[in-house]
Amino acid sequence: MALGKLQKVLISESLDPCCREILQAGGLRVQEKPGLSKEELLREIRDCDGLIVRSATKVTAEVLEAAERLQVVGRAGTGVDNVDVEAATRKGVLVMNTPTGNSLSAAELTCGMILCLARQIPQAAASMKEGKWDRKKYMGMELNGKTLAVLGLGRIGREVATRMQAFGMKTIGYDPIITPDVSATFGVEQLPLEQIWPRCDFITVHTPLLPSTTGLLNDSTFAKCRRGVQVVNCARGGIVDEGALLRALQSGQCGGAALDVFTQEPPKDRDLVNHPNVISCPHLGASTREAQSRCGKEIAMQIVDMATGKGLTGVVNGQALSKAFSPQTKPWIALARALGTVLCTVGKQMQGSVQVCTLGTPLKEAGSYLTPAAAAGMLAGGTLREVTLVNATLLAQEAGLKVTATHCDVAPEPDSSTGLVQVSLQGTPHQVTGTVQGSTPVLRQINGATFKLPAPLSGPLLIYRAKASDSSALATLTGLLSKAGAQLLSYHSSSTVAGEQWSVVGLSAPLPSLSELKPRVTEIFQLHL
Repeated sequence: MALGKLQKVLISESLDPCCREILQAGGLRVQEKPGLSKEELLREIRDCDGLIVRSATKVTAEVLEAAERLQVVGRAGTGVDNVDVEAATRKGVLVMNTPTGNSLSAAELTCGMILCLARQIPQAAASMKEGKWDRKKYMGMELNGKTLAVLGLGRIGREVATRMQAFGMKTIGYDPIITPDVSATFGVEQLPLEQIWPRCDFITVHTPLLPSTTGLLNDSTFAKCRRGVQVVNCARGGIVDEGALLRALQSGQCGGAALDVFTQEPPKDRDLVNHPNVISCPHLGASTREAQSRCGKEIAMQIVDMATGKGLTGVVNGQALSKAFSPQTKPWIALARALGTVLCTVGKQMQGSVQVCTLGTPLKEAGSYLTPAAAAGMLAGGTLREVTLVNATLLAQEAGLKVTATHCDVAPEPDSSTGLVQVSLQGTPHQVTGTVQGSTPVLRQINGATFKLPAPLSGPLLIYRAKASDSSALATLTGLLSKAGAQLLSYHSSSTVAGEQWSVVGLSAPLPSLSELKPRVTEIFQLHL
């Protein structure tokens, strides 16, 4: 679960010099090699711990597989559709972005596009360069009183909305995550999409490119819009169906479009770019000195913070891991992982449904990071891949293990003030419960047997179940430890259940063989936590 030491970072695109300077000041070796071919990237990435890209470098599954030491991909910008996030997650590679770095630049470009559509500024400027003076041809419209639909009300969408309100535009919008109450605070009335199409004069999109947003504007939605609607896409190519947009422009259903992004970049089919009512730019949303400096600075600082153990921010695929840097959550993550390992060992299976139950108010929000930690513990030792909080959930699903979380505000005494974590293998009697004492993860209960003095869950451990009336196992263990030159560091026994009790023994080193102990116990396991 611990990250390895970051040493070398490759910057594969042109970034502000401050990015390199911050990385170097943080003790990292930096290679700047913009414009690498695919084959060159595959060679250069092999011995790198980090990779920083903008939007041109395609971080594919092949690239990730070639990157034997890679721990983090940093995207100096917002969108990560040039990174195979699923492949990165499967390999345990963190993907970071800088979601705020280019927000203002993208918002300002969008506003400029809206103004250009309203007054046909680029077309008029081109006409002047051709020696013409055609005032009648470029009759525009005022923005005051017009309705702007903002689809996607995150950082960029809301910046666009507030700026265009200054022009007297009425702003309506849609976002599946931002609530109507929140959007109302920045002057956007949220409506269902079906009500938006017929009401707006302008549409601007600010969503990520997802299966649910691909082709958001299409033949069907254009048909529901006011005739002559104006469309702006400075987000991601593919959100607006380019074929449908061209048909709407040709029919007059769409009066004009301003595009900074395309499905294929640069676009090979020029019909859309060459349409007289289309304004296009070569993906300039983040192309300002300020945004480039901000994004370069932010991604460098995020990677240095990660390298120095200060914290994780801007994480796309390992939100659970970001909690692992907090002194308060570290021991709880270690506990959940240890409980997962113990449960898997005792339950003798790595498939089925596992439930992680947090008990106690202090752990109310902990399920999000304790669930992947428990999954990582369940998978430990059973896979060729290194299991981390980044890939644990995905690898668990692929291994046939479904891990879910529940919470109860009340924890039994004496742990009501700190909380308990309970991990159960559904449909079986196997269940382990633990807590944290100080900063030490401890085992409180195993399969219904309670430890009056909780057993520490760290280092080499021997866990066995034997008849409560038979102390020969402990005597044999003492002899074995003496032979092996190992020490017994701690010994904890549970309450008796059906005439048997569990023992957890802390050792200074693992035993080379358990063969002499096995005849004296019902079951026995050796772990290293």
